[in-house]
Amino acid sequence: MAYIEVARVAKSFVTSGGAAREVLSDVSLSVERGEFVSILGTMGCGKSTLLKILAGLVPADSGRVTVAGEVVRGVRPSAAIVFQNYSLLPWFSALENVRLAVSAAFPDWPREQQREQAVRHLRSVGLGDAVDRRPGQLSGGMRQRVAIARAFAIEPEILFLDEPFGALDALTRDSLQQELARLCSDAGRPITTVMITNSVEEALLLSDRILPMTAGPRATLGAPVAVELGKPRSASELLHGDQAAEVRGRVLGLLTEELERARGARRSGAPAPAVTLALRVAPEME
Repeated sequence: MAYIEVARVAKSFVTSGGAAREVLSDVSLSVERGEFVSILGTMGCGKSTLLKILAGLVPADSGRVTVAGEVVRGVRPSAAIVFQNYSLLPWFSALENVRLAVSAAFPDWPREQQREQAVRHLRSVGLGDAVDRRPGQLSGGMRQRVAIARAFAIEPEILFLDEPFGALDALTRDSLQQELARLCSDAGRPITTVMITNSVEEALLLSDRILPMTAGPRATLGAPVAVELGKPRSASELLHGDQAAEVRGRVLGLLTEELERARGARRSGAPAPAVTLALRVAPEME
C-alpha cells in the first residue's frame, strides 16, 4: 500500500439555490512516501477541494483517504499546509507566527527551544533580519516565506501546498520555488508532498509526477505523467531540454483534450461547465 491512498472520493456542495453541485467524483490516487506529486487542472475544477480532503480539513461525501494505513479524520499532527493567502496572524511577529506552530507540534519543548527552532527556519528562508516584523510590515513574498518556514519548522512528514506562489510576482515566485525545492532536499528525510498548481512550469520544476484533473463538475484525476528529470532542476533545463518539452507537451495535451471534451459536451446540449483553461507556462510559450 502507498503512503497516501485515496479511493473513490466524491464531494458535493449545496448551492445558494438549494441544489447539490457535484464537485469531485470517483477520485483515486496513490502517493509513495517521499514523493512530490502535483495536481494540475483548469480553474475551478475542484483541485483545492481535493487537497482539503486529503489534508483532513474537509470530509469527503464518500470514498476513503488513508495515510500510512490510517483513515484520515481531521488534520494530522505530522502534516503541514501552505496556502496561497499566507494565513498568518497579523498581530504577531514573524517569529511568533512560526513559534506558535512549533509549540503545537512540540508542546513538551521549552519555550526557548521552540524559539530557536522558529528562528533557524526563518533564517533558512532569508528572513533572519525580519523575525520581529509583523505580517503588515512584510511584502507578499516575505509573508509566504514565513508560511514556508512555519511549515518546515514543525518537521512535517507530509506537506500540502495549495497554489502557494500563485499570488506572487514572477521573480519572487521563481525564487521561492527554488527555495522550496532546496528545503525539501535539505530536510534530511523524505517529505511526502502534494501540491495544487495551475503552473505547468512549477509542476515540472518540483514534481516527480503530475496528475491532470478533468474539468468539473464531477471532476476526477487523469492518468499521471512521470517527470523523470534529475533534481535539482534549473529553469534553463526546463525551457530547452528535450525531455522537459516532451513532458510539458503531454501534460498540456491532456488538459487541452479535457477542455475540448467539455466544450463538445456543451455544444451537444449535455450538461458541462463553463471551463477556463488558465495555466501558466514558460514566458517563451505564452
